[in-house]
Amino acid sequence: MELLDRYLQAVKKHLPWQRQDDILAELRVNLESQLEDREAELGRPLTTREAEDWLKQIGPPIQIAARYQPQQYLIGPAIFPTYWYVMKLVSLWAMAVYGIVSAIQIFSADNPTWTSALEALLRAPVVLLNTATWVTLTFAVLELVVANYPGVWPGIPGYPVDWSPAKLPALEKDGAPGNKPRSHAQAIAQVIFGFVFLGWLLLIPQYPYLLMGPGAGFLRASPFQLGPAWVAFFWWIVALNVVQLGWRCLDLARGAWQRRRPVQEIAIKLFGLIPFVILLTQPGHLFVTLKHPELDQSVHGATVDTINHGIFHALQVVCVIIVLQLAWEIVQESLKAYRKRIAATL
Repeated sequence: MELLDRYLQAVKKHLPWQRQDDILAELRVNLESQLEDREAELGRPLTTREAEDWLKQIGPPIQIAARYQPQQYLIGPAIFPTYWYVMKLVSLWAMAVYGIVSAIQIFSADNPTWTSALEALLRAPVVLLNTATWVTLTFAVLELVVANYPGVWPGIPGYPVDWSPAKLPALEKDGAPGNKPRSHAQAIAQVIFGFVFLGWLLLIPQYPYLLMGPGAGFLRASPFQLGPAWVAFFWWIVALNVVQLGWRCLDLARGAWQRRRPVQEIAIKLFGLIPFVILLTQPGHLFVTLKHPELDQSVHGATVDTINHGIFHALQVVCVIIVLQLAWEIVQESLKAYRKRIAATL
């Protein structure tokens, strides 16, 4: 039943992640057994309305998940799932806002340095700790009120009296990134597109119009030219595409194309940082230079400095984004692997 699947999906979001699969399997068996008994009594499948009423009697997903949470003392199991959900949500938003504000402060400074970025990074745990403290204190007070003055709060937070199973989120697609197996046709198409893209890359040095369009003609006629660091950057990009294409061809030949390979993707992104590091460590940050500096320095020197300054800061932002994405993926994959090991020992 789709409604039951949606219900269990909602319960899963509030379960201890180490035992999610085992708890959910046990819960599914129990609920399916209850459903079969009800349908046996009626001699027919439940209607949608009857199924909603049945799930409403069982209780909101967060309430069911609370039974499997470890014993809490400061915040009781009745509101702990709500507390933990709010804690994660508020912490995520606090770090996002802090990251944006810190980035603006760093890059708006006259002389932004990596030291400023490191200081902002070291202050992040303090921001996170302050956020967690205020959320915890708020829910501790709420726990005290609910426990000692039940009449003050009509209904426990997180357990709305009028909750409706019909409002449960739709089932998440199995095709979420990394879950749905690729078809053979998709794997072949990726390899073909990879060869086409590689061929396009290799033609760019001879035909820059393929990358820059009309801008290639403008660059040729302008007093500016690209610095030598872009040559190393370009060939690193080519090398990365060759490696990625080689992996895809190997997976296709071995019949291992059904699912994504996180280690490969993380490795590609990790090595993908190298070309950006090459640019950032370019002496003098000369990404754009003058073709004839002895003639044009007095006229276009300030413009070149502004362009190089802007490119340098843009590359810093790109590198920070890539590093954060890479760190997030590594953490996610590490948690998945740890969760599997924990589940295997239970």
